[in-house]
Amino acid sequence: MREWIGPTAVGTCAVLVVGLAVVLWRVRARTARELERAQAEAAALRARMQDLEARLTRVARTAPAETADYVITHLGEEIRAPRHAAETSSVGVLAPRIEPALFADLVLRETVVKAASLAHGLRVALAPATRNRIRFEVRQEVKRARKQRRAELKEARREREARQRADLTTEEDAA
Repeated sequence: MREWIGPTAVGTCAVLVVGLAVVLWRVRARTARELERAQAEAAALRARMQDLEARLTRVARTAPAETADYVITHLGEEIRAPRHAAETSSVGVLAPRIEPALFADLVLRETVVKAASLAHGLRVALAPATRNRIRFEVRQEVKRARKQRRAELKEARREREARQRADLTTEEDAA
């Protein structure tokens, strides 16, 4: 009766070893895939960093060596001859060159920001609450102006009547 215990234990151990081997194989394959993905990402980052360094060195080579202060005029200073007509401003000081792609990006960003701010302003200005508030304030201003005109008209009438009375009294005194 105890004869089946040995082969059963050996079979169970064999199944466990095979199961562990399969799990180990899957973990190793997943680790290899993650390692390949990390290496590819590192290579992409290296290429991107080298591209950025190349751009910076290009900009550093084309930028003037001295830092320019923000001066409107250069009275009494000798203006050096420009290297290229497109690189000079009206004063004759060298202006930094901007790459065409960067210039287009800056222009597009500025345009998008202006368009978005205009759209937001229109949306706020044309909102029903804003229109109602404006309508209310206009009505109040019309009422105030109307009251002011009435008060000025009454005052003008009083002054005219006072002058007429004064003229009548001076005519009676003269006669």
